[in-house]
Amino acid sequence: MDGGVIVAKHYAERSDPAIIWGLGGTYMARKEKVSIPPGGCIRGYLKRNPQTKYVAPALSILFLLSIVPTFFLILTSFTNYQLGWAFSRAKFVGIDNYIRLFSGRDPDFWHAVKISLEFMTIATTVDMIIGFLIALMLNAYEFKLKPLVIGIMIIPLAITPTIAGQMWKLMYNSEYGLINYLLHGLFGIRVTWLSSDMAFWSILFVDIWQFVPFVALILYAGLRSLPNEPYESAMIDGAGRFRTLLSITLPMMKKLIFLAILLRSVDALKLFDTVFVLTQGGPGNATEFLSLHVYRLVNAQNGLIGRGAAVAMVLLVLVTIVSNVLIRLQRREVD
Repeated sequence: MDGGVIVAKHYAERSDPAIIWGLGGTYMARKEKVSIPPGGCIRGYLKRNPQTKYVAPALSILFLLSIVPTFFLILTSFTNYQLGWAFSRAKFVGIDNYIRLFSGRDPDFWHAVKISLEFMTIATTVDMIIGFLIALMLNAYEFKLKPLVIGIMIIPLAITPTIAGQMWKLMYNSEYGLINYLLHGLFGIRVTWLSSDMAFWSILFVDIWQFVPFVALILYAGLRSLPNEPYESAMIDGAGRFRTLLSITLPMMKKLIFLAILLRSVDALKLFDTVFVLTQGGPGNATEFLSLHVYRLVNAQNGLIGRGAAVAMVLLVLVTIVSNVLIRLQRREVD
């Protein structure tokens, strides 16, 4: 007998019409046919999950703004669509755009993947180390100017990445920039900060300057919320600060640490605006991250929307993989 019919029989025998209404189908109970009108399943689901009607508008907006464009991106990545064409003119090319990427026919693709992953790894690692140290110091010491320090730390977060990039571009100027002015005055040297050799590290420094406070404030909030009892017990047992950090602080902060790593990894991997303002992917392709590679393919000079969509899909897959790996690691650590 079908599982749904068994459930219907059980509730029919208990004479609960509201539940029968939501089961769908028909059932013969006590030699009487119980019919469930069309729409009964939906009504029953809404009755069992009344919160659905309240989140439905948000889910609808999410569907329109995220799911629909993603499906269009996937569809476009299998075509030769170009900027300015009517979409009916585009031809289905299968996986040719992806073959072009992974076979090396696009010479800049693997370089973009390489520097994107390198940037994500280095930026996230440095942000977490420096941010955690700042959080520990803020939590360990109480002083009158602490609110002022926290307010100053919020300033880089309040500045939009494009404005921050423009500000640092002026300071990186090799002739009139503030940094070279100080270096020349103190040591008699000048550095071309946005050259092909230095551009990657200059962008990395801007990213660290802007997002270390983000990590520090998240971890500081977590440290302030930890209970005092374990630390008091450790003090009685004679545990030192380093031992307390390893045995008490880090285990209790694991969830928040993984959250900070997840947020920073995803942001660093899809970085665009700061790089675009500082270098636009140059000099040459020295700072052409995956996001910049997508832009170069689809902009007005090239207009290769189909190929750019394929690169964007690769970036989406990389972000998804990184997110899933970190979430699985977090769950494993918690369990």
